[in-house]
Parts: sequence; C-alpha cells; structure tokens
Amino acid sequence: MTAEHFAGMDAVRANYAALTPLSFLVRCRDVFGDREAVIYGNRSYTWRQLHDRSEQLAAALKAAGIAKDDVVSLMAANTPEMVEAHFGVPMSGAVLNTINTRLDPETIAYILGHAGTKLLITDTQLAPNVKLALEHMGDHGIKIIDIDDAQAGTTGERLGDMDYDTFLTTGNDPTDWQLPDDEWDAITLSYTSGTSGRPKGVVYHHRGSYLMALGTITGWALPAHPRYLYTVPLFHCNGWGHAWTMAACAGTIICNRTVSARVIFDAIVDHNVTHFGGAPVVLGMLVNAPEDERREITHPVKVMTAGAPPPAAIIEKCSALGMEVLQVYGLTETFGHVVECVWRDEWNDLPLDEQATIKARQGVRFPVTEDVTVVDVSTREPVPADGKTQGEITVRGNTVMKGYFRDPQATADAFADGAFKSGDIAVVHPNGYIEIKDRLKDVIISGGENISSVEVEGAIYKHPAVAVAAVVARPDEKWGETPCAFVELKPGETASEQDIIEHCRALLAGFKAPKTVIFEELPKTATGKIQKFALRERARNLS
Repeated sequence: MTAEHFAGMDAVRANYAALTPLSFLVRCRDVFGDREAVIYGNRSYTWRQLHDRSEQLAAALKAAGIAKDDVVSLMAANTPEMVEAHFGVPMSGAVLNTINTRLDPETIAYILGHAGTKLLITDTQLAPNVKLALEHMGDHGIKIIDIDDAQAGTTGERLGDMDYDTFLTTGNDPTDWQLPDDEWDAITLSYTSGTSGRPKGVVYHHRGSYLMALGTITGWALPAHPRYLYTVPLFHCNGWGHAWTMAACAGTIICNRTVSARVIFDAIVDHNVTHFGGAPVVLGMLVNAPEDERREITHPVKVMTAGAPPPAAIIEKCSALGMEVLQVYGLTETFGHVVECVWRDEWNDLPLDEQATIKARQGVRFPVTEDVTVVDVSTREPVPADGKTQGEITVRGNTVMKGYFRDPQATADAFADGAFKSGDIAVVHPNGYIEIKDRLKDVIISGGENISSVEVEGAIYKHPAVAVAAVVARPDEKWGETPCAFVELKPGETASEQDIIEHCRALLAGFKAPKTVIFEELPKTATGKIQKFALRERARNLS
C-alpha cells in the first residue's frame, strides 16, 4: 500500500480521544453509578456521588480563579477528599500536587514555592507544620481551604477562611468542564527526594496515568469490582495511581486516616477487602502483630508491595495469613510500578521458602512498560543475564514522566541515553527476572519513603561538634532501611548518639533522622572523598 491508500484517514473526533483517567470516572457514573466508590468510617459515596463531588470541586476551583496548568496542592490523609482531588483538580484543568504529610515545615514551604501553588487544601490535623511552612514563605498569596474531618478525633486549627464542603458549593456550573484536548497535558506534580537535599518535581501526563491504571488491572489480574484498601499514601506516586485504577474497574476504595495492623485486619474482615498495597514495612507490621490486633482472614487477599525489597521470610509469613504477595518495582518518575514478579506455574511445587525467595525479586516489565533494561554503568550496554553482573536499570515507555518541573537540565540528564536512568543497580537472572542489588544514588528507602542522604548529612553538619559526616542505608527488618550516620567529631568536642539524633529531629521530619550513629574516622580517597561503599558494607554488617 502507498500513502494514497490512507488518504482522508486523519485522527478526528470520531476515531480519536485523548487518553485520560478522567474518562473512567464518567463511565462509572453512567454504568455503575449506584455502586459503592469510597468508604471512610461512617461516610460513603457511590460512583455517581464521587463523580458529582469531583465536578463540584472542579467548578469551585475555577470560581476561585484557578486556570489551566495552575498548581493545586493538598496536605491530607487518605480520606475521600484526597480521592476526589485526583479527579476534580484535573477536571478543572489544573495540576494536582499532593505533599508528603511527614515532611518538615521548611521542605513543605520549598515545595509550595517551587510548585507555584495557587490554592492549598489542607487537613486541620496537619495545621501545625503547614502553618509554620506558610510563615516561612512570608507573603505567599496562596488561598487556603481546610479539611475539617469530624472522624479525626480532635479539632485542628483552621488556616483558611472556608472548609472543604463549603468550598464545594461555591462553583457555578459543575458540568462545565471537558476532557483534555491533549493527553500529554500535565495531570499531577509529585516531589521526590532524589539525591540532592532539595526535592525534585516529577510531572505526570494524562496518557501515562490512563495506561498505568489499565496496566495495573492486567498486571495484578484485577477482577471486576475489587474492594481495595488504600494503605499506600495518596501523596506517594499518587497512591500508585490506584484511585484511577479503581475507577477503571468500578472497584470500592476503603480509606483510613492511619495505618496499623489492627486497622488493616479490621478493614479486611469488616469490608471484605480483596486487595491492598503497601511497603514491606506494612507486611512486617501484619505478620508481627500481637494476637489481640489480628482477625482471622477467611477469604483470599492479594497484596502489592514495593519499596525496599521485602525479606523472603516476610512473604512466607504473609502466605500463612492468607495473603498472596506480588512484588513490584518502580519510581516516582515512572508513575510507580513498571516491573513485577510475574508468577510461573512451574514454581508452584517448589518449597515455600524457595517460592518466597523468588517472590522477593523485582521481576519483569509491566504490561504497559515498553522496555526495562539493565545496562553497564560505563558502556551503557545490556549486562548478561547471568544473575551476577550488575548494572543500572533503565526504563522506556508511556509511563515515564514528562520531566522534572522547572529543571530542564535534570530532565535532560535523566533521559540522556534515550531511556530513563533509574540510578538503581540490579542483576538479570537467566530467566530474565531483575533483582535489585544496590543504588547508584544514595537514597534510603525507609517504610516506602525516599530519604536523601545528602539532606540528612546537611542536618548533621549543622551540629557544632561535627567535623565530617556521611549517611548510608542500614538494613532494617521493620522499615526495610533506616539512615545510619558515620560521624567524625571536631578535636576536643564530644557528642553522643542521642545528641546527634535529637539534633536531626529538630531540623528534619522524624523519619529522616538517623536511627544509628557511629563515631569513627571516615574512610576517604586520596582527594578526600568519603568512600561510601565501605560505609554501606559496614552498615550491612552491624549487629
């Protein structure tokens, strides 16, 4: 055939629509409008109600002056408002920025400023840190809307002049919105710690969010109408995009403000939860829970886990609880998971401990991921699939970020090889399954959250007794990894481990403070560079 055979076959309204997860919500309203969408304590909404509330949020944002590509930030727990924002903010044409609720005020202030936030929706329970962040910014000009959650147990301070439910009523015509014309439009902005002290803004597009939702259904073999417990924070990679995934398959989302073994067991039993996701620390919490916090699980439950690789023993114990664990791997820059440990039938007869060891590997590329390759760090050629040769994981496909917000150089560097450079070191087994071994970038993954070693080191250096400091990851059964600090003191100065930890806690979010401090002379190269590889080995061998 020649070009003339395709004459007149242009992309038109009849045969082309921009891909966006917002279309899933519209379909749920039309087809499954009366089915439960969100359950949160004594509150629940159908898909029709969730759709309508999301429309009202979009209309209210427009009435407040929010325009296309403006940034709307949220500081909130996993409550219905967070779910609604994942639809309502992009319905208005704005970009959703969900902020880690565990961050310190200075970092929150940096994110709000760097993002150019026009409107902030914040839970009153988080008011102390948010208030300090806003004070740090000075004349910020940000409109504040408060989420005053009656189920939080206590009354928090209001920082704005209107609560969320009142704000929803301020829009003009809630139906006056449209799907994006361009699927490459930004849908969210998420900040990740990276390797520097300042977080980088990762921009997602509608196309990737749509495809990730469908890829999760295929990769996780989700049935129609799953009942999903949101234990993954919705501020983390937009909750792995699972709010959009549940809209694609008309599932039911069960929300909770907090995550604990008792909360998870109760939700599984009381709400017949079939699926949930969480970092390995959540799995450890469940298998190590005392008897009085457990409930007997009598139906199958599927669990997706990511972050630091989970110990095989934890996976084995989860199986004993009736939970089938699927390990996945990804980054904020890849919309979350892009690699999964697909199970093969021939492994069914292996001993349970061997099965658990396989499940602890990261696996093969996701259905909607174009390519995942482990390459030699120097030559950039693929490493052999021998299970021994290490290289850097690179990713290419439709679920890779648009780029880093307001940082074209970092974007260019990340894509320099024609694929996204993850900074994670892995081997490839003969069957093609990837297994992470280390990290090029000194990011510590603790409880599923990234911690910049440079940021922690910067805090330690502010202690008057410290001469030299370096921070690396120390393996931890509960958290996956925790920060371990190696410190050289100035001559004649003294400090204890607790002194350094408390000093860091005063400057950083609590989870970023080192859990271990070792005082010794640090190994250095001839040019004075600290040899972190030696410290990582030392941290691994600490008793």
